[in-house]
Amino acid sequence: MAKKARKNLSDILKDSQPIVLVRTYSAGVHFGRLVSRKGKEVELADARRVWRWYGANTLNEIAEHGVDASRSRISQPTKRVILTEAIEILDMSLKAVVIMEASPWATN
Repeated sequence: MAKKARKNLSDILKDSQPIVLVRTYSAGVHFGRLVSRKGKEVELADARRVWRWYGANTLNEIAEHGVDASRSRISQPTKRVILTEAIEILDMSLKAVVIMEASPWATN
């Protein structure tokens, strides 16, 4: 069963690990709590894959403002993911995190 997404700022502020957006060489774009980074290897907790997005032109804009949640496809969270070819890591604003975590995975 998928972990329930946090949808309010107080839950997000309780955790000490930063929430980041990660672009990889071949595994796409993910966001979650940064657990560790060793060279190009990044471990995220409560990670979600950003499969398709609207409402932002660049990953910088996604990290700062989020996406159009009604048209974007963001996966359900997974407990942990290790990404082995991270090429860009961006800190996410609280505004972006709230929008991204509220985005449902489209089933059609």
